Amino acid sequence: MTEPLNPEHAPGRSAEVPYGWLVVAASMVLMAVCSGGMYLVVVALKPIAAEFDWPRSIPSLAYAAIMAGMGIGGILWGRVSDRIGAGPPAAMAVVAVATGAIIVGASDGRFQFLATHGLMFGFLGNAALFTPLLANTTRWFDRRRGLAVALVASGQGLAGAVWPPVFRYLIETEGWRGAYETFAIVSLAIALPTTIFLFRRPAIAPGDAGVGVAWEGDTILGFAPITVLAILGLAIVGCCVAMAMPIVHVVAHASDFGHPTIRAAEILAVLLGCTFISRIAWGLISDWIGGLSTLFYGCLAQIVTLSMYLVIDGLAALYIVSALFGLGFGGIIPSYTIVIRELFPVHGIGWRIGAVYLFGTIGMALGGYLGGAIFDVSGSYQVAFAVGVAFNVANLALLTILMWRRARPVMQAAVS
Repeated sequence: MTEPLNPEHAPGRSAEVPYGWLVVAASMVLMAVCSGGMYLVVVALKPIAAEFDWPRSIPSLAYAAIMAGMGIGGILWGRVSDRIGAGPPAAMAVVAVATGAIIVGASDGRFQFLATHGLMFGFLGNAALFTPLLANTTRWFDRRRGLAVALVASGQGLAGAVWPPVFRYLIETEGWRGAYETFAIVSLAIALPTTIFLFRRPAIAPGDAGVGVAWEGDTILGFAPITVLAILGLAIVGCCVAMAMPIVHVVAHASDFGHPTIRAAEILAVLLGCTFISRIAWGLISDWIGGLSTLFYGCLAQIVTLSMYLVIDGLAALYIVSALFGLGFGGIIPSYTIVIRELFPVHGIGWRIGAVYLFGTIGMALGGYLGGAIFDVSGSYQVAFAVGVAFNVANLALLTILMWRRARPVMQAAVS
């Protein structure tokens, strides 16, 4: 039987327990419910801009505010979860998201609208879910860590598949304010009871309490640890700028071509639904080839599919390309968690994941805002997508450095 390439699949005793999969299920439900808030502003982008007579860059900035709040809060809540576990931050996050939705539904100005998205949906909400839940999941698994992390992260894709059509219906029947208020009630009722499963502290696998597999003395892959963390941080900016542009603007992009709003919302649902599927597939792959290789190939798939948006405008083509885009980029975000868990010591893993995802949310915020700002200037989303491709190229260049450094010992051994 061929041995897997992932070094953590070496023969030995595993500490995985059945309760870990219950933690995965609860975490995925929390992500699927509470992540809906970031997609609500995407689906409601045009009605919100029309009601307030804002350019599209303003509601796009609300999405950017969520991402910024998630990034800044991710380090804090990652460190908190290292100390007290993922349960308390998750319970607080659910309440914050529901409260934020009620406040946004009653907002009457730009500052209240943007600040609430950034603070309640971002800093106190999804920031206290995303990093703590992913970090917590890595502590429950040693053999099937990639699949477990991918399942939790796929909750965002599930949210994207389920919520946009629901939001579209609610906006048409109750208005965008009513959609926010309904989301608050549903998220509180479903998500808050689920947090009870996260108060049990995780087990750490035998032999897994020390350093990462690539830790060599005081270096990782021949670099100082902070250098590797910085490379990953800059790399995630590049891929997330590119990633955010279709996610935030594909609904408006499709409707600008004259396609009905219901079809445009379905395109986003298809994109994010395929993300849900692909994250599981990429997670299985990462358990065999490792997180870094999975990350590189996922980013390569993203740049290919993002480039397709530059040359299509038909409804069927938008469905197909959006599905391919979701299948391509789905493994990218969870792969960063796997890479960090593979390379760095397990202690303090929460804040390191939070630090890298801070840069990721900066990239998502920048990509979401740039998409709207570039459209306001050029009148074309194709120009914005071209800028996204350029950021993705820079991302691949940085990942190539880490891939090359990882391959050096193998090449040197082959020569000797």
